[in-house]
Amino acid sequence: MWAARATFSLLGALLTDCPYPAILFARLFAILLAYAGYRPRYPPEIGVQHRMTRPAVAAADVVYERIRTLIQRGELQPNERLIEVDLAQRLQATRARIRTALVRLGQDGMVVLTPNRGARVKLVSESEAVEILQTRRVLEGLAARQAAVQATAREIAELRRILTRMGQKLEQGDLLGYSEGNAALHAGIIAASRHDTAARLITGLRAPMVRFQFRTILVPGRPTQSYAEHITIVQAIADHDPDAAETAMRAHLACVERTLSRTAGAAARRLPS
Repeated sequence: MWAARATFSLLGALLTDCPYPAILFARLFAILLAYAGYRPRYPPEIGVQHRMTRPAVAAADVVYERIRTLIQRGELQPNERLIEVDLAQRLQATRARIRTALVRLGQDGMVVLTPNRGARVKLVSESEAVEILQTRRVLEGLAARQAAVQATAREIAELRRILTRMGQKLEQGDLLGYSEGNAALHAGIIAASRHDTAARLITGLRAPMVRFQFRTILVPGRPTQSYAEHITIVQAIADHDPDAAETAMRAHLACVERTLSRTAGAAARRLPS
């Protein structure tokens, strides 16, 4: 009992001199509660990690990259409305960071921003898709040429492994899986080229959006032809033949362009998400 009286006497003395007595009292009261063994009770469904910390908020660059990836993979589909609240909840980010990311994606040409109507995933027209393929033909031709000069034995082996998996997908009739392998192979060639400027320009061409929206790989006869074209490209790189590698890559993308151009209603065909 004497300890309690002494404690409150001390509190009274401290509170008299403190310019913010309420703050001091609250802190001392918390210390006394802790000393007495008091612990706050939480509902059982709240985990320990949530008692002590707030949910992590994604950084601005991370939010941008995640939305970009969702668009490229088709999880956010062409012409789909992008609602800030939904994206903020989905990505555990603030609406301000979602808004900033959408503005950046608008500058990249992946999102269309309309005043008073919000944002939508860009729908690539057939004519624009052709232009993108024409530009890729030049840039990826250069990348293939450089890869034939720069690629290491390990990188060439990885390209061959990707090519083998593509062949397996083709045998299984998994054309969407084959298309994913196709994207990985092109990315591997670009990486092996060590041509940073070409890689940056190619990234800005929105090639994954074209691949998602226009299913040229589903055109009868195209899968087998596509696989043969990729075999030729990889073999030229493995032979360290820059001229052959560039020629093969340009020929491959020219075939894709012709297939897209002559396919009626290509813009209406969409890959499933």
